[in-house]
Amino acid sequence: MARLTGARPMASHRWGCATAAFLLFLLTVQAAQKADLGGDGPAATINHSLMLLQRLQELLQNSNSSDTVLRVRTAASEEAKVFHTHQLLLSLQSEVFESLLRNQSVITLHEPPETAALFEKFIRYLYCGGVSILLHQAIPMHQLASKYRVWGLQRGVADYMKTHLASESSQGHVVGWYHYAVRIGDVALQESCLQFLAWNFSAVLGSAEWSSVSVELLLLLLERSDLVLHSELELYTAVESWLSRRQPEGHVVARVLRAIRYPMIAPSQLFRLQAQSVVLAQHYSAVQDLLFQAFQFHAASPLHFAKFFDVNCSMFLPRNYLAPSWGSQWVITNPARDDRSTSFQTQLGPSSHDAGKRVTWNVLFSPRWLPVSLRPVYSDSVSAAVQPVRIEDGRPRLVITPAMSSPDFAGVSFQKTVLVGVRQQGRVLVKHAYSFHQSSDETADFLAHADLQKRTSEYLIDNSLHLHIIIKPVYHSLIKVKK
Repeated sequence: MARLTGARPMASHRWGCATAAFLLFLLTVQAAQKADLGGDGPAATINHSLMLLQRLQELLQNSNSSDTVLRVRTAASEEAKVFHTHQLLLSLQSEVFESLLRNQSVITLHEPPETAALFEKFIRYLYCGGVSILLHQAIPMHQLASKYRVWGLQRGVADYMKTHLASESSQGHVVGWYHYAVRIGDVALQESCLQFLAWNFSAVLGSAEWSSVSVELLLLLLERSDLVLHSELELYTAVESWLSRRQPEGHVVARVLRAIRYPMIAPSQLFRLQAQSVVLAQHYSAVQDLLFQAFQFHAASPLHFAKFFDVNCSMFLPRNYLAPSWGSQWVITNPARDDRSTSFQTQLGPSSHDAGKRVTWNVLFSPRWLPVSLRPVYSDSVSAAVQPVRIEDGRPRLVITPAMSSPDFAGVSFQKTVLVGVRQQGRVLVKHAYSFHQSSDETADFLAHADLQKRTSEYLIDNSLHLHIIIKPVYHSLIKVKK
């Protein structure tokens, strides 16, 4: 991690300067604590912490008072960056520096160019406990914090990455952050990146970072049913472009192509792919059985198809498609004002056998619905007090119900998904996706933590709530009764 060069400790008065700075900090804290304890007179707090931070920053610039020297070298340069520092302050923040500086006062550190460029910021954090970073600096700063075991900075950078996934950058950064999280074993950051990529998949497909997606990440994403994109055909087109650019081995191409859900693509589009797709022509044998099954799915009724094939698998489960036949966008202006309702139509199912069949859906939104447990209880007794109901006791509620029933619903249930869009860093992205249980018309936690009463709520765009409701038909295998 670091090569050391031996040197005798420097003058003791320099150590004394750093010790004095630390004692000043302790005295400031103790004075504030004594004031809080109070005595006979009124309590008061004298807070000079900002002044102390400024003095510590000035201490970093004053090489005359330092007692240690850090020399940072990179393989690409013969010159070393020199930092005059104070052993006490470095040792307080980093157990690695505490060990390195135990018997040395001059050490040489070897860093790659990316981390060496941020070393001054890193040292400044050790002095004042704060640092400003940009998107492209997150990984090298996290690497420095991890290497020198500055745990507070490591957690801070990881939190920064989780909260800045939506930030816009020219080359994209979420894919790179995911790959980094895999290398270091940060499961929480991996899940945050995966969820963001899944819920904003169409945006990822059209960005520069799509080509940087690894094979492992691509296969993980293709397994998911919560991908938000316009259609399965859009996904195939993007995957074909990725395969053409990356040119992976044949077995990888087969795994990727077999992860496409061909029954969700219309027969006319499947015919076009067979005739025009270069990748499909080269690897047709890898997916021939899936394509044949997809054509069978579109040719027969779902009930008849379910007699011969297992439809309880991901191949027949729709993703979160944004195409109009799968749902509708609903923008609710001033959502805290009163109840709203709307209606829309979707296809009965993706099978071409059901082409032309539509289902009408009614949607009710209430910004302040009260659960039964919070509703006032009225009594015949005159003396019985009725607890007043406050507006803030209510919570948003969304109910989605079919406006009709039909024999065509046999063998199919409907999965409802509601996407909530927010504006982050100037971009409209999916903040949350609520999935209703197949047997339910609503979900209990819908916008449970959203304060729609405030115009500054992060869930509002220009004082409007942006929802996209998706209806996904889910087919069920028929239960065979033994005679």
